Amino acid sequence: MSDASELADLQEIRDLVLRYCRSTDRADFAQVRAVYAHDGVDHHTGFSGPADAFVVWLRERTGVFDGTMHLVGNHLVELMGDHAFAETYGTAVHWGTPRDEESLNFTSGFRYLDHLRRDAEGWRIVERTAVREWTRSDAGRLRDPEGAGPRGRRGPDDPLEECRDRARRAAAAQGRSAGDDRRDG
Repeated sequence: MSDASELADLQEIRDLVLRYCRSTDRADFAQVRAVYAHDGVDHHTGFSGPADAFVVWLRERTGVFDGTMHLVGNHLVELMGDHAFAETYGTAVHWGTPRDEESLNFTSGFRYLDHLRRDAEGWRIVERTAVREWTRSDAGRLRDPEGAGPRGRRGPDDPLEECRDRARRAAAAQGRSAGDDRRDG
């Protein structure tokens, strides 16, 4: 395997983990499902089974929160041809109302242990084991924002979509402009 090919595989796997985190936090469950292989399975605290059932469980489980934020850190991948093993360390923050309810306001340290496979669609999770390392109560610690400004939201009304659309429109306009310049040259 060439160095460029290996680097591309490593980046695709890292992006897959990041897409899972963003999709979970934005409540985009179709995209959560998209990171798993057609025969993928997941083992989480409180759930173990096929990816389709996991997505249903995750929608219900995270629906009680006002928000979640998954942050990943250490990420190691072992490539084995069309299979790979990845270990990803992370922290997941959960908050909800009422703010003093421990089951709605907590932070967990975790590791994702992922068996991945390269399919026709690219790298996908075949089996994930989400290891819970620790949990801390954040009940009563959330405070109001310091001032006015954009706020994150679960679902399609998050500022992510508006910002992404502005970038897409600018890129499309630049492409039209660059095309006009090429015709003039």
